[in-house]
Amino acid sequence: MTTSKKMLGLIHAFLLSFSLNAQTTDETSNEASVPLTEPSSASELSDEQQELAFLKWAETFEASLNYQTGLIQLPGGKATLDVPEDYYYLSPEDTKLVLEEGWGNPESELTLGMLFPQKYRVLDASSWGVTIEYAEDGYVSDEDAVDINYDELLSEMKSDTKEQSAWRVEEGYPAIELVGWAEKPYYDATTHKLYWAKELKFGDNEQNTLNYNVRALGRQGYLVMNFIANMQQLDEVNTARDEVLAMVSFNDGHKYSEFDPDIDKVAAYGIGGLIAGKVLAKTGFLALALVFIKKFWFVLLLPLYWLKNKIFSKKEAN
Repeated sequence: MTTSKKMLGLIHAFLLSFSLNAQTTDETSNEASVPLTEPSSASELSDEQQELAFLKWAETFEASLNYQTGLIQLPGGKATLDVPEDYYYLSPEDTKLVLEEGWGNPESELTLGMLFPQKYRVLDASSWGVTIEYAEDGYVSDEDAVDINYDELLSEMKSDTKEQSAWRVEEGYPAIELVGWAEKPYYDATTHKLYWAKELKFGDNEQNTLNYNVRALGRQGYLVMNFIANMQQLDEVNTARDEVLAMVSFNDGHKYSEFDPDIDKVAAYGIGGLIAGKVLAKTGFLALALVFIKKFWFVLLLPLYWLKNKIFSKKEAN
């Protein structure tokens, strides 16, 4: 069973559970009960019942997450996040729930967590988030950064994506197409941080996905920070990018400037290989299968202004 089917199964269970619970009249309430017939499927429930059941599921899901701010030591002890009050951080375990059960991605290994802007909840249609991972592949030399032809690099990446898309389809994942740069790569030689953005099309989705990549280079490897959003949010993500970059720093002993060529491993690729994704070749075609996206399946079930207002009013009351 794929993760998306598991997710829909959870919704289905909540819908049926809600229907059964609603069939019992509350003796202390004057509200009318629904007919005492058990539906054979969630589709037999009324629109109002489905909306109320989904709201219950969404509130339960949101309430299960632990929202964190302030100084946060990332798992592994190599880097620290300083999360301001207008953002929040979710742990690796909470992040897995959001990516798989909330957003419908395939099962994957734990990340180091995820960042979100405070003005959004994870199930808000307008929400976006930043996954955080660490690749300990060695010190990435930045000597090639000034010589990269990004147009040629894009052409090569499109070809690689087309080849790997065929494998995705065979394995049951949506096809993927690299449309082009959403933001051309830029490397800051002072901070040793790199960013670029790709516009991706998944299957027959009407909205293209924004794959906004940030890499913070360290002594033994680098932090992988990817924004998950749609193309309509490019301006908002561009505005937030520098804030997110400023939150992360390597701890003493793991900084890029502390590289020791006599004892430290050097990565087999430079900046160009990092952008092209050649680093992911060791995981085979699974690399593009695990590009995270956000599916807006819940928009079909519930007006989002209602969901957002109910969730926020609940949290403010606590």
